[in-house]
Amino acid sequence: MGDTALIIIAVAVAILVLFLVILVVKLMKTVDEINRTIAIVTKDADVLLNQADTLMAKTNTLLDDVNTKVATIDPLFTAVADLSTSVSKVNNSSNAFVTRFTGKAKNTGKATAVVTLGKSAGKLFKKKNKD
Repeated sequence: MGDTALIIIAVAVAILVLFLVILVVKLMKTVDEINRTIAIVTKDADVLLNQADTLMAKTNTLLDDVNTKVATIDPLFTAVADLSTSVSKVNNSSNAFVTRFTGKAKNTGKATAVVTLGKSAGKLFKKKNKD
């Protein structure tokens, strides 16, 4: 009976060792595949990071160029805004002048309207010269 028990134990240990060997072989294949995957991912990540660095450098250059051009154009927009304000003031003054002249011309004849126009223009120019 003792010999049979030893044979059963020996067979059980042999089967266990066989399963462990198979497990270790599969585990080694899995570890090799993981190592290859990590190497590929690392290589691709390096390429991606290099491209991102290049893209960032080009973006910075482009942004500097745009900022320089905007700084160059900025005085133009300021000048256009000032010109628009000046034209608006001239337009308002012209409208006020025409309104005053029309009101005075209704009450007078044609000859007096011309004289009134001359006087009003003289007053307007004197007022503008004072400003």
